[in-house]
Amino acid sequence: MADERGGGEDNINDNMGNQLQLLPDNEEEEEEDDMETEDRDSEEAEKPNIITFDPSLPTSHAYLGSDMEEFHGRTVHDDDSCQTIPVLPHTSVMLVPGQTLPLQLFRPQEVSMMRSVIQRDRTFAVLAHSDAVEPEAEFGTTAEIYAYREEQEYGIETVKVKAVGRQRFKVHEIRTQADGIRQAKVQILPERILPDPLSAVQLTPLSRLHVHPSSKPPTQSCKQAQCWWNNYQQRKFHCASLTPWPPWVYALYDSESLMNRVKKQLHEWDENLKDDSLPTNAVDFSYRVAACLPIDDALRLQLLKIGSAIQRLRCELDIMDRCTSLCCKQCQDTEITTKNEIFSLSLYGPMAAYVNPHGYVHETLTVYKANNLNLVGRPSTLHSWFPGYAWTIAQCRTCGSHMGWKFTATKKDLSPPRFWGLTRSAMLPRIPQSEGEDGRGGSRLFCL
Repeated sequence: MADERGGGEDNINDNMGNQLQLLPDNEEEEEEDDMETEDRDSEEAEKPNIITFDPSLPTSHAYLGSDMEEFHGRTVHDDDSCQTIPVLPHTSVMLVPGQTLPLQLFRPQEVSMMRSVIQRDRTFAVLAHSDAVEPEAEFGTTAEIYAYREEQEYGIETVKVKAVGRQRFKVHEIRTQADGIRQAKVQILPERILPDPLSAVQLTPLSRLHVHPSSKPPTQSCKQAQCWWNNYQQRKFHCASLTPWPPWVYALYDSESLMNRVKKQLHEWDENLKDDSLPTNAVDFSYRVAACLPIDDALRLQLLKIGSAIQRLRCELDIMDRCTSLCCKQCQDTEITTKNEIFSLSLYGPMAAYVNPHGYVHETLTVYKANNLNLVGRPSTLHSWFPGYAWTIAQCRTCGSHMGWKFTATKKDLSPPRFWGLTRSAMLPRIPQSEGEDGRGGSRLFCL
């Protein structure tokens, strides 16, 4: 993970700035903080029946301050139009449209760029770097600022920002100005809306048989909901009898059917997930799922290149079906957790981006249980992304790479009493190779 930082002068310490530099009372406490301890709570950890933590707290990013200036409105560029947008430097985040990006910037170049962006349309570019695939970024996502704050800490001007991903783009060229700020000439990539796969054989007189998803009655049991869905599917694909193909073939390219299948997978990953918190639009839904998947940059870049929500959902389903566990990216053999341990503690879903005091952004996945990790230092509540929980640095037991944090509740009535936050950049999804796939890279390409 040290390589992902850009190296050199940015290396504040071996933990990527994840451990706050606290002043110990004496030398004995300092030695105690540096000691590694083996975690044993995971062996006895059980999933709680009820979560009492407020999931809206992480989404507010209260650790950035409560008096930020908020902006309203939205900047949308025309599809296929060419725009010149300033590039955010020193970032390792591969932003997805709809994903929230918190930032703490203190380099003079970054502060100057953000001041200029605020005066214009509040939009900047986040390049999609993937060292495993492409040395130079060819794609990226525009980000729009919706909250902003300037302050001085210890005489250093600091800018705190909340931004959200908007539109995908393809990079044409990047030029560096005299002040060191890079400007990218990009082409805004459109979202291709595919027609209904049975639109060519739809019979107008039979349109009265169609059932709209909004007509679904509120049901109490899963069995009743499944019966309604089966009836809805039967009516929706009744025209398939006029074609050589069975209905299930058309369901493979139907956005509603794909969204329903993805929701079932999400509920298997996270029993506490509520459908009301998910977007109803297929495009927004596909991006929300992409932002929550604990995959590496190479796979996320694949999703970012896809220009159709239906194809993106098919690819995400393939990943979710085949991903069994998450292992250390450095070791590639040490299993850290399984997909059955994933759960949501935020309205964003099981994974969201957070920024630490040193300005490093971590996309953090919340899981109930993690294995093969050592804890470093003592618990601390300073700058906690989850109010009410104290964090402790967690490292891979095999190679010592920073994997994330263990969060422990500071109050007895808070549930879950403990959980793990794993940083996406340190994890690698374990995807077994399917039958018929030959070669080491075969299992890394999905539905493309």
